[in-house]
Formats: sequence, C-alpha cells, structure tokens
Amino acid sequence: MAPGTGPDGVLLVDKPAGVTSTRAMAMAKRALGSLKAGHTGTLDPFATGLLPLVFGEATKFSRFLIDSDKTYLATLRLGATSSTGDTEGEIRPGGAVPSDISKIEACSRELIGVSMQIPPMHSAVRVQGKRLYDLARQGVEIVREPRSIRVEFIDIVSFSGERLVISLKCSKGTYVRTLAESLGERLGCGAYLTELRRTETGGFRVEEAVTPEALAEMGLAAARARLLPVEVLVRTLPRADLAEREAWAIRNGQELAAREEWEPGEWALFGPAGVFIGVGKVGEGRLAAARLMATGAAA
Repeated sequence: MAPGTGPDGVLLVDKPAGVTSTRAMAMAKRALGSLKAGHTGTLDPFATGLLPLVFGEATKFSRFLIDSDKTYLATLRLGATSSTGDTEGEIRPGGAVPSDISKIEACSRELIGVSMQIPPMHSAVRVQGKRLYDLARQGVEIVREPRSIRVEFIDIVSFSGERLVISLKCSKGTYVRTLAESLGERLGCGAYLTELRRTETGGFRVEEAVTPEALAEMGLAAARARLLPVEVLVRTLPRADLAEREAWAIRNGQELAAREEWEPGEWALFGPAGVFIGVGKVGEGRLAAARLMATGAAA
C-alpha cells in the first residue's frame, strides 16, 4: 500500500444508469478509504455496466486496460434519430424500418473492421482544452478530426419491430452511439441508442463487478476484499521472474543483460515469492525498468 493513499488494486464496478463515471469513482473511493484512484475508460451517464477502477499503485498501470478492447450490449431504436445519438437528445422521426433481418445483418457487417469515425459533439473529447459536450450545450459545433477505430464483431441478439439489440466488440475510443447512427443511415431508417451496457473489457466481465451501492453497504474490510491485485492489469504481457539480486538492481535503476528467451518489448516483472515489481522493457540486449511499483507497495 502506498503511504497515505489507501489500498492498491483494481475494483470492478457495475455502474448504474444516471450516474457519471466520476461519481461512481468517488463513491468507490469513500467505500475503500482511498485518496488515489482513476478509471480505465469512462461510461456515459445513461450507460451501465463494467467500469474497472484503479487504486493506489494500480494507477501506474491503467493504460494496459485503457488500451484494451471493449464489449457492449446495445439496444437501438430504429426508425428515428436523436440529436445526441441517444435518449438524451431531441428525437426526430426517421424512415420505414426494414422487416427483413437479413438486411440488418448485411448492413451490420459493413461496420466490421477498421474505419474512421468522427467523435460526436456530445462526447468527453477535448478540443483546444474544452470538452465537446460543453461546447454542444452552448450550441457550438466545431470540426472534429476523424479517428481510426476497429469493430471486431457485431451480432444481432434480438429484433422486434423498432427495437434492435446487438452485441459488439470494438477498440478503445469507439463511440457506440455513432455506430448506431451509421447503421441507421445504412438501413435508411435512422437509429439511436436507448440502452448501452458494457459487458467486458480486458478479459474482465461485468458478472464479476459490484454496484457502488452494494460496495458502500458492505463495510471497509469487505469492500477492500473486492480489490484484485495490481498485476492483473499486465496479465497480457509476458512474465519475467527475477532473482533477488536482479530485482534489487531493477528497483535501483540498473539495467540487466537480457536473457535469451526475453524477446524485445514490454515484460511484467516479478521478484522472489512472485511479488509484482512492475513493467520492464527489453531492447538491444538489455532489460530496463519502464514503470515500477513503489518499494513499500512491492515489498
């Protein structure tokens, strides 16, 4: 535990609708008695589901989860559009909804793969130091640069009348609201999101998560028992187990000669007794520290 900041670890929160990610994090901080925390990718207030939070030393390694793919369950209203792409905007009538599910499947397949997406105005993206949603509330719309996104799959879960439920997996930075609008455009009827639930990210599933309300009621010890160890954030990296002297050298800013089996790139470093040390990088035959746990936290 880092001195004075509270516990170290990862907490899987099931965020309810109507609560901002910042509010959910504040509730979790109080329940855990933590001063230092961060999130690994926000959810819109109307969205629900998996919101992994990092505490203490885990904040140093949050990028590994931020960069991971996300899986969502999205409910779309077909035959109408929204000024915000979701239920919070002005709803306008659209075109006739196709009755043939095969057309919906075909149009969904067109969205799979790598493409460029323009962030919506009602988003938390910063442009010249200002959040887009703040500008949108002032009635200001500015030109946004398109970003590269990747959609791994879109599966139709159910389709009835104007209600379409899909499951999709996408890269970080993908706006599902914009995907819903794109699908509506391809179908010629318009579409917007009515529900959005994040079900998985970085190998974590929402079934493992706890609601902020339940966390607040369980008491400090039980709440902290929900924390996963910091090293779960780097479980996709190859693992390097160091001897005591090697671990000491890395912790003290020294480099090591790379072993033959250590390929170039980032490695999760562990010391004696399997204690997580941090992340190192192998290059030019050397292993150097990239980001380390605080000595007190790693000991």
